[in-house]
Amino acid sequence: MAQKAFQDYYSDDFSHCYGCGRLNEHGLQIKSYWDGKESVAKYLPNEHHIAIPGFVYGGLIASLIDCHCTGTAAAASYQKEGRDMDTEPPLRFVTASIKVDYIAPTPLNVELEIRGKVVEIKGKKVVIEAKVLANNKTCAIGVVVAVRMPETMLSK
Repeated sequence: MAQKAFQDYYSDDFSHCYGCGRLNEHGLQIKSYWDGKESVAKYLPNEHHIAIPGFVYGGLIASLIDCHCTGTAAAASYQKEGRDMDTEPPLRFVTASIKVDYIAPTPLNVELEIRGKVVEIKGKKVVIEAKVLANNKTCAIGVVVAVRMPETMLSK
């Protein structure tokens, strides 16, 4: 049986996000998985993700880091609680802050690898460090502070 992505556990109510929503046909639909103690996602940008000819728009890089890290926050929180990701109540996270440093130009039409590492889990907050690689070269690094989704965002 194939491993399910973190985002595959999200209910339909939480699957519309531009970055990771499986129900958003115009979105990125990224999928994140555990790879040892790190999380990993892969994404192939194409011509409409252009900044200048041959290179990826920085907003795409930030979006990949953002959604990969919030998914990682959820998965890590389930692990910390000793729960499977399909158990109730659901643990969903939103971004409280994101910092992205662009290290090198990111080429278009090259599969990107986004790797995340949990730095801290404390209460409703999870801090994740991430890096984006193209051809095994780091193009961007980021830090996301993810917090549990507030009640005001939950479907009524």
